Amino acid sequence: MNQSIGLYIHIPFCKSKCPYCDFFSKRGNAEEYKKYARQLTSIIDLWSNKAKASTISSVYFGGGTPSVLGAGLLCDLLYKIKQCFNVKPNAEITVEVNPDTGKSLDFEQLSQAGFNRISIGLQSAVKSELKTLGRLHSSADAEATVQRAKNSGISNISLDLMMGIPGQTQDSLKESIDFCAYCGVEHISSYILKIEDNTYFGKYREKLVLPCDDETAQLYLFAVDHMSKLRYEQYEISNFAKNGFEGRHNMNYWKCGEYIGIGPSAHSFFNGKRFYFDRSLESFAENKIIPDGSGGDKTEFIMLALRLSDGLIFEEFEKRFSEKVPERLIKKLNLFAGSGYILIDKEHARLTPRGFLVSNSIISELIYGL
Repeated sequence: MNQSIGLYIHIPFCKSKCPYCDFFSKRGNAEEYKKYARQLTSIIDLWSNKAKASTISSVYFGGGTPSVLGAGLLCDLLYKIKQCFNVKPNAEITVEVNPDTGKSLDFEQLSQAGFNRISIGLQSAVKSELKTLGRLHSSADAEATVQRAKNSGISNISLDLMMGIPGQTQDSLKESIDFCAYCGVEHISSYILKIEDNTYFGKYREKLVLPCDDETAQLYLFAVDHMSKLRYEQYEISNFAKNGFEGRHNMNYWKCGEYIGIGPSAHSFFNGKRFYFDRSLESFAENKIIPDGSGGDKTEFIMLALRLSDGLIFEEFEKRFSEKVPERLIKKLNLFAGSGYILIDKEHARLTPRGFLVSNSIISELIYGL
């Protein structure tokens, strides 16, 4: 049976390590980039045989900073993917770009190879906040990167924003959101800063002047409202898009679809099983896979669906599992609806913006005991 899946390619290199970042990445040079591309090519070959009955509906190059490889290596990798996998003609093909490397990246070459979506790591348009976050670029670099991508014919562009930055205010967040709208991008991913233990920020957490939970909540609710006024409608907890530009690759994750992840730290959900590569270039080169159990059960489906603004659509649940939504779940949903965290009707249940703010605790309570 032919199934449609996503393909994720992890590029574990950055020019420098941001103080908040816990993704697997390291500094590299031109020779290391070429060596890693050869390793990817070899393992793509191996996986093409396992997925020959599948159709690739989206390809996503993430990192790290994929753009440090340069257009030549990125295009070579995409050509290899198209050679080895059955990639749909209209597949969404995304590459993450840092504005610092985007200034010189050959977007014309990327466009000709088939890249049709760019995700740019802006994080903030405010100079002081960029400095706090250890970013190497300016807002002018980001604007130039957007324009160069558009000039190449790539019109589907996303910018990343961060909320809860030390020193951030509602006014400075508005400045960053307005900058995205000024650049004319179709998509904004806006995440609340989370301090991870294994980062520079985690090590010096007590020295950071972070907004309190209430202040962060107000920033989030303001962002949701202001982006809506600018026609960026929320379709997932942290993602906003103009009509028709929702990210298809990540939507597949949230719809509990299957995907293959290739690269150190990359996770997969394929043939009903979850597995991943260790955070190690050495073990990746040996194609060492770590099993992570089965996936796609009822609780996982509910948990992922409730990340979306459309929420849990009861008919989709019934089609997938050939049974109705459990009555005990409906009762719990109605309890949260009474507190203003959930909206529920006969067709679906979805979190409100207030509910999204405490989604982890709400979803944990909802799926407990199912």
